[in-house]
Amino acid sequence: MSPRQTKLCALLLAASAFCTGADAADDAVLPASIIFATSTGYWEDDGSTPTIQRAPSASTPAPAAAVPAKPRHGYYKLFAVRQPDRTAKIYLQQIEQGDGGPSIASTVELQELNDLKPYVTDIRPENSSGLLKEPGLFAMVYLKTDPDAESETWTVVIDEFGEVTVGKASN
Repeated sequence: MSPRQTKLCALLLAASAFCTGADAADDAVLPASIIFATSTGYWEDDGSTPTIQRAPSASTPAPAAAVPAKPRHGYYKLFAVRQPDRTAKIYLQQIEQGDGGPSIASTVELQELNDLKPYVTDIRPENSSGLLKEPGLFAMVYLKTDPDAESETWTVVIDEFGEVTVGKASN
């Protein structure tokens, strides 16, 4: 083997090792079980509005001192997590965009969809341009309840007041 070929082989092996290491690092950022995700829509409030909650929760303790509310804003993330039986669980997150970068304000399970034990085939936002004129979210979840069936379209809608609605799409 010529010195040039030896260098090329060494370079390829080093690149291969680097890529393998990068893949391992990427797993920590986005687990392999996340099969579909979309970030879309936006929200804003005066800081006193509670985060999205789908199920009744225990009463929250009163704050110790009245602190003036700081306005908040952010976007939504809708994603599917593959389960060991190949079905998926679907979650909705409210992401707050703060001075230190994005942080998760809330995470809720979309029980209406998860009760179907769905095989998720896609999740798409209504608009991929990134330009939204009003707060809220509109996304479509394509799923099957039988792995051999055709996909059905379901919508996840959040209105300007933060009310979440999940339903089968009607065309």
